[in-house]
Amino acid sequence: MIYSDNIKLSKTGIKFTDKHGNKLSVSSAFNKAFVRFYNWWTDTKLFFIHAISLHCPIYLFRKTAFRIAGVKLGRGTTIHMGAKFFNPSGVTLGEDTIIGDRAFLDGRDRLTIGNHVDIASEVMIYNSQHDLESSTFEATNSPVTIGDYVFIGPRAIILPGVNIGNGSVVAAGAVVTKDVPENTIAGGVPAKLIGTRNLKVYTYKLGRSRLFQ
Repeated sequence: MIYSDNIKLSKTGIKFTDKHGNKLSVSSAFNKAFVRFYNWWTDTKLFFIHAISLHCPIYLFRKTAFRIAGVKLGRGTTIHMGAKFFNPSGVTLGEDTIIGDRAFLDGRDRLTIGNHVDIASEVMIYNSQHDLESSTFEATNSPVTIGDYVFIGPRAIILPGVNIGNGSVVAAGAVVTKDVPENTIAGGVPAKLIGTRNLKVYTYKLGRSRLFQ
């Protein structure tokens, strides 16, 4: 008798299998069941956080929800409407930093964004990806660090394990797969160094958020 794709009852007892059809011990099966229920709980929390992010126009309320979810927010930092997360508790933002509308911040590994960082609309930052050589297509995680006074243009994509140095710029639409040194400009797919930033001493501030954004 089959109760689900992963649980089968026969004369010899209950047989548990994983999604690949491999036999599991009882303890392994219960561990996987616990992980699944935990993921459902996490997904439910994300649903409510994203609903607030998408539909609440007042940043004070959104900021409160993000902090409750575990995002570490520095003083004067703004996350615009529509931002989404994986594991918000893995995300740390410095002071006077702006996250543009509909940005995606991945906290499945450590994501650290510095002070006075301007991240434009629809930027996606990932620190988890699938291992293409794995027979089970397992995920691998690597932290992402973004230094102070960085500007990341619209719809850029930052991939796992990347470090972006202080004062650097990532052009719009770039796909960053390698580290970006300080005070340089990277662009293209995959991103390559295309210039340098002449400004060497950074003192500017990005300013406070508008009331409805």
